[in-house]
Amino acid sequence: MGVLLWTNCVFLLACCSGLGFGSPNRCDEVRKVFQLKQIGPNQLLPLSPRPGSDLQVCMSKNLTCCTKKMEEKYQVAARRDIQNLLQTSSSSLKFLISRNVAAFQETFEALIWQAENHTNVVLQASYRSMADQAVGPVRELFTDISLFLLGSELSVDDLVQRFFDALFPLVYNHLINPGLSDISPSYAECVRSSRRDVRPFAAAPGLLADQIARCGVSGKLLIQALHLGIEVINTTDHLQLSRECRRALLKMHYCPHCQGLTQSKPCMGYCLNVMRGCLASMAEIDSHWREFVHSLEGLSARMQGPQDLEQVLLGVHALLHDAVGHAQKNGPRLSAQVHKLCGAPSRRPAQSVSIQHSSRDSIPLKAALSGSGDSLAVRRSLRLYRTFYGGLADQLCVSELASGDGQACWNGTDIVKSYTLRVVGNGIKAQSANPEVKVKVADPVINQIIDKLKHINQLLQGKSIPKLGSLDQIETGSGDAGRYSGDCDDEDGCGGSGGDEVKRKVPRVSKLSPDVTSDQKRRHHNHHYPPAEDSAREGRSRSFGLTGAIWVKEFNLMSYVIIIAMTVIQRKEGGGGEADAADEDEQTN
Repeated sequence: MGVLLWTNCVFLLACCSGLGFGSPNRCDEVRKVFQLKQIGPNQLLPLSPRPGSDLQVCMSKNLTCCTKKMEEKYQVAARRDIQNLLQTSSSSLKFLISRNVAAFQETFEALIWQAENHTNVVLQASYRSMADQAVGPVRELFTDISLFLLGSELSVDDLVQRFFDALFPLVYNHLINPGLSDISPSYAECVRSSRRDVRPFAAAPGLLADQIARCGVSGKLLIQALHLGIEVINTTDHLQLSRECRRALLKMHYCPHCQGLTQSKPCMGYCLNVMRGCLASMAEIDSHWREFVHSLEGLSARMQGPQDLEQVLLGVHALLHDAVGHAQKNGPRLSAQVHKLCGAPSRRPAQSVSIQHSSRDSIPLKAALSGSGDSLAVRRSLRLYRTFYGGLADQLCVSELASGDGQACWNGTDIVKSYTLRVVGNGIKAQSANPEVKVKVADPVINQIIDKLKHINQLLQGKSIPKLGSLDQIETGSGDAGRYSGDCDDEDGCGGSGGDEVKRKVPRVSKLSPDVTSDQKRRHHNHHYPPAEDSAREGRSRSFGLTGAIWVKEFNLMSYVIIIAMTVIQRKEGGGGEADAADEDEQTN
């Protein structure tokens, strides 16, 4: 009996430890915290506890240290606290994705330069007589490839055919008929026009166009998917909280302060109910986000082999070398065909003749860097976020908000030993039994994000073919672009809120070329955190994570991009009524 009495005394002491009821001014501690957190001006606080009959959320039978104006300020602060937590929780994921987008573009530019340089080196070593004049067409080819892969609406077939059209007069003049001086511009134009009829380079133009088109569509789709990943994070970071949620957050975070309990934390079950109710729509993203990450991994796997961007670009020099060699080998036949179409050119004898033959084997190319160890570490770090949205509410309670096991905690009304009400699961359907937050319907803006994820997942999985503008629709969506989420009641003032704050800062990637699919057809024709079911699961946490195993085992361009980005990163890091109205005013300011 004595032990039980002692335990109850300790518990009561814990309940009153933050209240300061024994001090001359029982609201001193509340005033300090109010000032420290910069919630509002100190003039709003009463000098001593007062009746709280005018309060709308933090109501109590006891005296209170809160006024109606303080309650309004507390609600604004509670919303801001949660949004800061949401942004902090997603910051590393957002940084990882955005850095990969930037690193992809930076590395891609270097890769284009390297591929162009290799091509010029091979031509200089193997076909020196025409190499200098071929620099211009080679530069134009890689400029066009770069523009296409970064989003320009160029026809792959046209840009490749245009390059080989410009190349044929040089091959004809310097390699097939090297004994005469340069042909006249008019005759060179005739030779250029005859190229598609005499086919000097065999299947090389079609093969190169096919390779660029395949890897180009995959590369564009990957970049667009990463942009959508950032858009999803931006949307959920700036989630507009419903009125019911804002009142519940006020009750959980700051109503204890009104009773002087400034050091108290909510019970785990209580916190889970509030956060799962507030983030119910966000939890609906979970399955689609998991599929999104898995689909990115699948796309990366398909980018191996013929769709490997690095392999295609760094293979242009070899394909071009073989194409020119094929034309040189069939010189007599090609010369006769050109004479038949264009006639015999009238030219002056050249002073010197230099017949070039292949010496490609003497041109060593820089080997690709190997980074299997770094790539593995990157994949492991990405996996930490695979179940990010499914376990977000639980993670916030476990790591930031709720009290620990066995500690006295706030249940929304008083300090208690444990929370006794039912703890609901995650998602919209589970909230029908939520005792703390009433969830009406799914958030319409979250539904838009889910629709975009569904669409991009189908594209990533190859279940539908990207068409003109389809990825721009995924990126921009429809409806009110200025609003991100939340109730759409007039009282909430959701329309247009947050528009300037949440605009994406990542560079826009243009739509896919409409010619890719049709070109290919023509050439083919011619030749978590699991939800807790009851309060027994309070305090349990699991590591939640989001896979981004986007990059596969073998080293390719995307592995190279992420390894660069992560290496740099690792080095650098060694209420109802007036309360609701005040909160809405704060959101619009």
